[in-house]
Amino acid sequence: MNTTADADASPVPRKPVHLAVYDTFADWETGHTTAYLARAGHTIRTVGPGREPVTTIGGLRIQPDLALDELRPEDSSLLVLTGADLWDTSEDLAPFARAARAFLDAGVPVAAICGATAGLAREGLLDDRDHTSAVSFYLAATGYRGGERYTATDAVTDRGLVTAGPTEPVAFAREVFRLLGVYEGEVLDAWYRLFHDSDAEAYAVLEKAGR
Repeated sequence: MNTTADADASPVPRKPVHLAVYDTFADWETGHTTAYLARAGHTIRTVGPGREPVTTIGGLRIQPDLALDELRPEDSSLLVLTGADLWDTSEDLAPFARAARAFLDAGVPVAAICGATAGLAREGLLDDRDHTSAVSFYLAATGYRGGERYTATDAVTDRGLVTAGPTEPVAFAREVFRLLGVYEGEVLDAWYRLFHDSDAEAYAVLEKAGR
């Protein structure tokens, strides 16, 4: 056995995190998530309906790195679906909900916030998982069958799927970090307290941990 070669072997690179982007993308909902994943060494790649630029609710233009039909679960560590007006006004984003199903079926996690939770409800992905969203009746309007699994809390993770409402971007990020092992224990708690509660004492915990 060549133990020297084994010791010198390069670590297996992380697979990218894929952020879905589309017209009316809700800018504020995934900033904490993607920024701190990137700071922790994760590559973020954007996925659009095609490769054409999309425009966010805030008027920012984003050039997707790849089109949805090029995305494969086995090439990803996480699919992030953000809110957008289009989730409630058309069927344009339904292919992203179907992609979420493919990811979960392949054992690759998905994180959905705001209107994306309604898209997953329509796809049937919340029928048998604990979940949350903006309010229960928002999801009930989709006609889904998972109302008994709805939880009135900031964010929920169940069997590889994170859900959160539009006013909980920090809790959404917390669940993603926990799921991917970015932060754990008191460091994860301190990160959440700093950004959600403006708890100055939490900063010292993060600084000590080198985060």
